[in-house]
Amino acid sequence: MLAPTSDVAYQAIPQAPPATPLDPSDESDVELSESLHLARSASSTSPDVVDSRIRWLHVIFGCAVLLPWNILLTATPYFISNLDGSSYQRSFTSYLSSGFMTANFCFLAHATIISKKHSPSRQTFLTLVGLACLTFLLTMSTFMRLSPTPFFVFVMVNAICQSALGSYLQTSVIAVASLFGPAALQSLMVGQAAVAVAINVVHLISVWGFVQRDSTTENVDRSPAGESRGAENQSAFVFFALSTIFLVVAAAAQLWLASLPVYKTVAAPLERVKEVDDDPLLFHGHHGAHSNRNRILRVARANTVYEVAVAYVFVVTLAVFPPITILVESTSPSTHPLLFSAAHFLMFGVGDLVGRYLCSFPRFLVWSDRRLLALSLARTLFIPLFLLCNVQGHDNALIRSDIAFMIILFAFSVSNGHVSSCCMMASSSLQHNPRLTAEEDVDVAATVASFFLVGGLAVGSIASFVVRGVACSCNPFVQ
Repeated sequence: MLAPTSDVAYQAIPQAPPATPLDPSDESDVELSESLHLARSASSTSPDVVDSRIRWLHVIFGCAVLLPWNILLTATPYFISNLDGSSYQRSFTSYLSSGFMTANFCFLAHATIISKKHSPSRQTFLTLVGLACLTFLLTMSTFMRLSPTPFFVFVMVNAICQSALGSYLQTSVIAVASLFGPAALQSLMVGQAAVAVAINVVHLISVWGFVQRDSTTENVDRSPAGESRGAENQSAFVFFALSTIFLVVAAAAQLWLASLPVYKTVAAPLERVKEVDDDPLLFHGHHGAHSNRNRILRVARANTVYEVAVAYVFVVTLAVFPPITILVESTSPSTHPLLFSAAHFLMFGVGDLVGRYLCSFPRFLVWSDRRLLALSLARTLFIPLFLLCNVQGHDNALIRSDIAFMIILFAFSVSNGHVSSCCMMASSSLQHNPRLTAEEDVDVAATVASFFLVGGLAVGSIASFVVRGVACSCNPFVQ
């Protein structure tokens, strides 16, 4: 899954002198610059061994960052089956995505502002432990039979809490990855897609197994609701439990990473800030906070095109996936709806992973902010394409082919992974982004771009209500 060393020949820390002199009065900037120069020297002594471990650890952290959202997304059929007959069932996917992404956006704003005030290693570990606890609660929910309203409240509260913890996890791991260079960021992005594929493979296999067992077992509830609920509850337990175990493993991996000498050197600028902030006189100092805010605003203005591009990628994605794509039905009567739904989630995950992996090869990289913006805007064309598919058996659907739908979905997901990864890598690259003026801007650029990415997710989830309304107007049978 990771790029060969020969294909991604990046330095751990980009070697480019600051374009603007540092303010001698700002001691944190001076210390940050000195630490970055030390990091370059340390990382160059053993690039092969260190880089391999760091890349794989960032794949694990990339998985952990998007694991909460993928858990909730993949479990959508399970949630819907337990909301059968309630008013929440029809628009649950839009409620879930908008609630999760809006909370993610708000908490990420706070996490971005305070990103320089907390130890990233400690923050990463604590958030991973918290996410493991919340996922364990979802695992236990498969043994409970709640009425629709309490179940809906439980799922939404759990989702918002996972979103909050995920926001702080995201800022800490992206800030550290940016210091190791674009190769580590690419590994992080690959991990985010890999976790979706892994979960969806487990989900597809478990759904297939339970559907096959239910179809051959006597004295079971043969109604659609009963069959769906039985299969989905049991399959949901499997990937909820596995996800809990993975998060515990990721927390252990973070403890190991923090103990590595290369981490202590490369991440020293971020860890050292926490040590300085422990001094009450410096923690409440106006100059340090003002300097940090100014740096964030300056970098955000300089990278506006990259930020708009990565945000719009996910506006389009969340506008139709999964609120609209999950409504597309198979044209084959022999295909079980649950299997078709699981296969469609897996197809998106595979395509997204392929798109992110393409960034491992220089020929597929796009560094220009304007080209990336054009590619991002062009993805708008996928929205009408999905509306033309077999949405809940629409008799007038122009695209009535399962293969055609899957091809469109695959192209949609490849573009999602490729364009978003290029935006994240280019926005924080001193070599390819002339708008960054100093090495101290690298982690800030990555964190701000991540903030806009989540902003795009939030806007896209809200836009899904509009797109769903268009689908209903075109097809009165859409619920």
